[in-house]
Amino acid sequence: MSVGVIGLGYVGLPLAVAFAEAGENVVAVDLDPRKVAAIQAGDSYVEDVSDDRLRCVLDRIQATSHYQPLARADAVLICVPTPLTPNREPDLSALVGAAHGLAQVLQHGQLIVLESTTYPGTTREQLVPILEHESELRVGTDVNVAFSPERVDPGRTDYTLRNTPKVIGGVTPRCADRAQALYGLVCDRVVRVSTPEAAELTKLLENIFRSVNIALVNELAILCERMGIDIWEVVDAAATKPYGFMRFEPGPGMGGHCLPVDPFYLTWRAREFHMSTEFIELAGKINQQMPWFCVERVERALNDAAKPTKGSKIAILGVSYKAGVGDIRESPALRIIEALRDRGADVCYHDPYVRSLPDFGLASRPLGDAVDDADATVLVTAHPGLDYQELVERTSLLVDLRGVTRASTAPALVGS
Repeated sequence: MSVGVIGLGYVGLPLAVAFAEAGENVVAVDLDPRKVAAIQAGDSYVEDVSDDRLRCVLDRIQATSHYQPLARADAVLICVPTPLTPNREPDLSALVGAAHGLAQVLQHGQLIVLESTTYPGTTREQLVPILEHESELRVGTDVNVAFSPERVDPGRTDYTLRNTPKVIGGVTPRCADRAQALYGLVCDRVVRVSTPEAAELTKLLENIFRSVNIALVNELAILCERMGIDIWEVVDAAATKPYGFMRFEPGPGMGGHCLPVDPFYLTWRAREFHMSTEFIELAGKINQQMPWFCVERVERALNDAAKPTKGSKIAILGVSYKAGVGDIRESPALRIIEALRDRGADVCYHDPYVRSLPDFGLASRPLGDAVDDADATVLVTAHPGLDYQELVERTSLLVDLRGVTRASTAPALVGS
């Protein structure tokens, strides 16, 4: 079998490697020549794929910026970005562009699977009409189309593509049959749902569930601070209940592609059905406000130390959106840095996973250089490998937004 993959980001590249490891020939397409060149050189830019793993299958991966080689693929997976516009509405430009490019080379008998997260109806209402109109092939008879949402959690090793159940929804039962056979090559379990719309909504539900619960605990964290209650003590206590409770922890906000973005695909779609999804929108509002709440906490901590924010050196520890990875997409740390700078602070950062922040003109400093003479140190992302007890002892003022130092009683510590 030959498998095509359009979009070689954190979803597409691991898929391409997985199918190559399964013995299939892969056509890997991306319009970014830097990604194509990196793959051709055997250099992975995705943390979940090591250089060694990529190089072991390079003889079965053809990386290119052209769609024409997809004509010989038995199946093509579309894994392009689906961000939001500045008005927080779905931006399907990359998906539509990929559909137009693929339609020019579409062949009878091919299977097309959309993996990009999107609103219910996208596969049937956006992808299928483009493919049918421009190729003159009919979906369900001449070609097969399905939707299968990506379930990638960057940096995670316990759940991978192989052992994470794969949800699929075909436009027709035959489409679903072919998608199930395809993913059976690289996934231990394939879960079929009745339609692409059900599969599209499944991914949104997964992330909306997390977004709403994170917002709930974030709102409680704000309330607990005003009431003088330790939110972490409350969460720890509630988590001892063996049923009916799932642990979520407060933090500076949500990052990555999924949680800050995906819920708004459903809120936008719901408006077309004359409905306001108030829980989802409220959760988004709370989570988006958290970086500014964290900045206010830093300002209050400096004020208690008789220091103004303006002119103070503030060290940010961790700028990626989650621990153990270098992904800064939608990272709350970036908003915190921007807000502190707007208030006149001299901001630096330390992050072993993120070498530089070109948009801010900053580069990661060694830990000691960053924190030893800082007026305040703000722990935003708790990367593994850092001695947090030592950190508490060496900093003059530490604002912990992740609760990892809460066991310490150091007077310089401002807990979560």
